[in-house]
Amino acid sequence: MTQHNNETVMMESTPPTGLQVVLREFKKDRVAMFSFVGVTLIIISIFITAWLLDQESVLKINLFERYTEPGENGYILGADEAGRDVLGQLVIGAKNSLLIAIWVTVIANIIGIALGIIMGYYSGIVDNVMMRIIDFIITLPTFMIFIVLVSIIPEYGVFELVMIISVFQWIGIARLIRSKALSEGRRDYVSASKTMGTSDFAIMFKGVLPNLSSLLIVEFTLSLAGNIGIETGLSFLGFGLPPSTPSLGTLVSYARNPLVLAEKWWVWLPASLLILLLILGINYIGQALRRAADAKQRLG
Repeated sequence: MTQHNNETVMMESTPPTGLQVVLREFKKDRVAMFSFVGVTLIIISIFITAWLLDQESVLKINLFERYTEPGENGYILGADEAGRDVLGQLVIGAKNSLLIAIWVTVIANIIGIALGIIMGYYSGIVDNVMMRIIDFIITLPTFMIFIVLVSIIPEYGVFELVMIISVFQWIGIARLIRSKALSEGRRDYVSASKTMGTSDFAIMFKGVLPNLSSLLIVEFTLSLAGNIGIETGLSFLGFGLPPSTPSLGTLVSYARNPLVLAEKWWVWLPASLLILLLILGINYIGQALRRAADAKQRLG
């Protein structure tokens, strides 16, 4: 009986793992749980369907089917002004928008995490120089720079657009990681590692970085939603992907035509709703992860 009580006390005193804290937070927040399931299913469905679709046939112009309404002539979501299948464009455009957002998020996080840890770990002159550079970049009108760069590049595609956006998206991540790395650098395990002769690289990326993992997951999730918005915004304005490459922003941009906006809702509304669902869902997931990270930090 005493042994059983001791085991119970030990189980109760043992801090929960990160996964347990996340699951607990999602169970408390039904909106976040529903968002996670919904966003996951939507993304998986988009990539599988896009892989099965023939892009050439989807983008084939058929003026006889111009603005065909949903449900007619085999068009589930109707056709656009060129007689192209809106559903097929929606799937392919969503895949392109998601791929761009994911790649931008990955590249920006890698750059921001690396520079942020270096700035926070070394501090001093390295931190001061890098922070002045970051402060200067923050003052720049980045959205206007995106438009200018896209305008002066004669031929561009997904790769070029990803690089253009990634150049500026690491700034916020670097500042956040730098502030956390500054506090981590004062902890005892860092001092002990330095005393033992551990290399700076090992301390930064094998010691400090794992302790920031929960924060990194949260920021990755939230920045993903932001990058979807940036890509679709640029495409809506005509400075995103080329017209020959479908995008969610391209479909929404058809609403700039008053006739399409008022009478041909099936051309732009599905893409608008999908953007809304993706960004809201990912943000709800990110907020739940942030609360879980804060709870894990309080519990130790």
